[in-house]
Amino acid sequence: MSRDPAEVPSEALSDVLAAALAAGAPVALVTLSEARGSTPREAGTAMLVMPERVAGTIGGGTCEWAGIARARELLAAGEAEATLRMPLGPETGQCCGGHVTLAIHRADAGTLAALRAREAESAARAPLVMIYGAGHVGRALAGALDPLPFRTRIVDDRPEEIARVPGTRVARVVGSPRTAAETAPPGAAHVVLTHSHALDSLICAALLEGGTFAYLGLIGSATKRATFLSAFREMGLDEAALDRLVCPIGGRQIGDRQLRDKRPAIIAALVTAELIGVFAG
Repeated sequence: MSRDPAEVPSEALSDVLAAALAAGAPVALVTLSEARGSTPREAGTAMLVMPERVAGTIGGGTCEWAGIARARELLAAGEAEATLRMPLGPETGQCCGGHVTLAIHRADAGTLAALRAREAESAARAPLVMIYGAGHVGRALAGALDPLPFRTRIVDDRPEEIARVPGTRVARVVGSPRTAAETAPPGAAHVVLTHSHALDSLICAALLEGGTFAYLGLIGSATKRATFLSAFREMGLDEAALDRLVCPIGGRQIGDRQLRDKRPAIIAALVTAELIGVFAG
């Protein structure tokens, strides 16, 4: 999973900056330009500081408060840029033990263009998660993934169900889930949650035959998994590929306890954690 801090969920920093500049409001971009040792965030993390508002975070605590204060001083004094270096130790009331350097710039149209380019590049690198089925669990999973640094695409041939999918960043596709699986790019994660076991089987078979996925999760019980695998073996699918099928989904985080709670929001949270684990490396 990309760790690029420009990849801001929900409300992108570039959108905030564009609105502020359009309104004529002064804005400073605060970037964690150097991070050595143990620090709350990695180098490149950024936030926007305005006289009455802050968007984004560089890790919180004393470091962030100092950055906000210095940025507001810069805006009030009409300065163009400043640098703030801080040790994160007892003298600052933090025990991280690292050292950070903050680069502070008064934002303008050039800043906006650079920020948009950076966000676009980061978004293009984000892992793709394909959700098949816009039922209760599919919608819950789409909502859970929406604020996270994934490219999420949900596919269903039922327009009325797709219309109910929450989130501002989720791509909604009205079409054939099977076709979407067969044409998906390599390296994507796939979560199969359709209303039909037969369709689930077709999607999984297509993906297992291709074998280019990062993750393949199928909603259902251990019995469903065994039934599907038996059919896939009869089709001649490779045993090593079959071992990659995750079913039940979400069980890697808390063991069998997830089997006793089938609420869509809980399943979505567990699968989200599972997907983060897949891509965090």
